[in-house]
Amino acid sequence: MKIYLDNCALSRPFDNQSQERIRLETEAIMVILSRMQRKEWVWLGSQALQMEIDQMPDPGHRSRLRRISERVSQSVVIGKKELDRARELEKSGFAGFDAVHLACAESGKADVFITTDDRLLKLAKRQAGQLQVKVDNPLSWIRENL
Repeated sequence: MKIYLDNCALSRPFDNQSQERIRLETEAIMVILSRMQRKEWVWLGSQALQMEIDQMPDPGHRSRLRRISERVSQSVVIGKKELDRARELEKSGFAGFDAVHLACAESGKADVFITTDDRLLKLAKRQAGQLQVKVDNPLSWIRENL
């Protein structure tokens, strides 16, 4: 199983845990990261993920995410193919980093793209026929795959 985590999903454990949904999504992310660390699943990352982490304004949060993302098993380098695909995805409504992340997940042949971004999840559901990767919420995905 090859899994691409976007920055929203990767940041979930550092969000305010006072809401039940956030706590449950955090637990799901922790299970996914644990399985990847045990090499049961492959963590697919990309230059886009590293670029987005590097742009985070909070130095503490940025540092924690950099340390976690060092565990990425495979990383997609952004090339012409990924940029062209990202432009196509932007025409379908996917904005900025979301389009690039999706293009990288597709290029790296991810089985699933995990995000906690509701707007992205809704758009991906509407555009599922145009995507080459399944997009899912960590909690929903874990429920189906454990």
